[in-house]
Amino acid sequence: MMTKEFINKYAHALDSMVERIEKRNAGEILTAMGYTSNLDLLCDFDVDRLNALLEEHMKGEDLFSLKAASLIRNMDDLLRTIVHFCINGIGGEVDVENTEAVRGTFHFNYGMGGTAVQAALALAQIGGCSLVHLTDDSKEVCELLDKPEVFVALDDNTIGHTSEVQRRNEQEIHFIIQFQKGSEIRLGDKSARIPVSNRLILTKVTVNETVPLWDPYFNWIEKNAAKVSSNVLSSFNCLLDSNVLLERLKYVEAHVNRYKANNPEGIVYYEDAHYHDAGVRKMLLETIYPAVDIVGMNEEELKYTLRQMYHVEVDTEDVLSCIAGAEYLIKKFGIKKGIVIHTKNYGMYVGEKLAADIESGIMYGNITATSKAANGWYGTKEQIREVLQYDMSLKGIEFWETVSKAHFNEEVIVVPSRYIDKPKYTIGLGDSFVGGLQMCF
Repeated sequence: MMTKEFINKYAHALDSMVERIEKRNAGEILTAMGYTSNLDLLCDFDVDRLNALLEEHMKGEDLFSLKAASLIRNMDDLLRTIVHFCINGIGGEVDVENTEAVRGTFHFNYGMGGTAVQAALALAQIGGCSLVHLTDDSKEVCELLDKPEVFVALDDNTIGHTSEVQRRNEQEIHFIIQFQKGSEIRLGDKSARIPVSNRLILTKVTVNETVPLWDPYFNWIEKNAAKVSSNVLSSFNCLLDSNVLLERLKYVEAHVNRYKANNPEGIVYYEDAHYHDAGVRKMLLETIYPAVDIVGMNEEELKYTLRQMYHVEVDTEDVLSCIAGAEYLIKKFGIKKGIVIHTKNYGMYVGEKLAADIESGIMYGNITATSKAANGWYGTKEQIREVLQYDMSLKGIEFWETVSKAHFNEEVIVVPSRYIDKPKYTIGLGDSFVGGLQMCF
């Protein structure tokens, strides 16, 4: 019965999202998307090429003893790191010192990097309009973002498009290595199959080490707050200087207060990320979490935050444990409304009841992300409609059934995902989810 109920709900999800977008556009309503951008080099990952490199450079090494490097300086560091992430099926980020070691390994294509700008591109494919904050404003980034639906704040405090941007900052490159479930990695007489499709991000940080904030972006939002339905904050994760971070956070905190004063119904949404430094993460949580309405994260980020920061264990295979973890964070930091957890199997909201239809929002996010996974780029309306033919995650259904029998002090909404077992890409799926979700506000 539950499966049929959600099939019917999903059947209406795309149509209702398109209707909401048309209504928003008629009213000139935008979503504000901050704060970083960068150029992604998307790797055409070939496991045979990896195996040949292992045979050439790592002969005599034990496949299962290879560990990720903390910083990639050479080919040895690179191969160890790729193997470690692949055979464990885990995603994450590692810093790169020597970019040439990476460039010479695989073929790459240009892509967009940064949570907010990826979310904006996902929305642009279906007509949704966003105002984005750029850090890397290079020619390549601006060309990728040059869409009628993507706006930027200009020097004169008006808004326009990226073709009008005057470059201010240094380019930043991230290498994205996408690996697929089932591929076999071999070294000597040992082999291992990749258990889960995921991605490794190799980061050469430049401009996003300081995240320069662009005053006209914030000025426009505050002045036109009634036209900004939600204000997305993200991407402080490369900042390592605590003094610079605190300065940025205080600036954003004051901006959020002015935005909310001018639009009390507006939603301030913070999307979490993998952080390069535990001290930076702790400072950010303690400053930003109390200032926002909703925090979004995936299950790995939930687990890391609770275990590494506060020594609280959470079992991501147990939905009740995840709910308890979310409740802990809401209470500890005084998050104003709640937490969204998004995974490949389900999306979930835990918190106080919202004026927005968050259940539909989670469906919007899921179908937008699943289309990206299936097609390798941000889905069109037609491609998103094809997602409705996919089965729902069995684990997601199981979690929904568990939650439906339980009682909570907070509102808990679980939506099983339309599921794809072997995604073409896992790059930008959480970002696409964030974009789709914003359309319910």
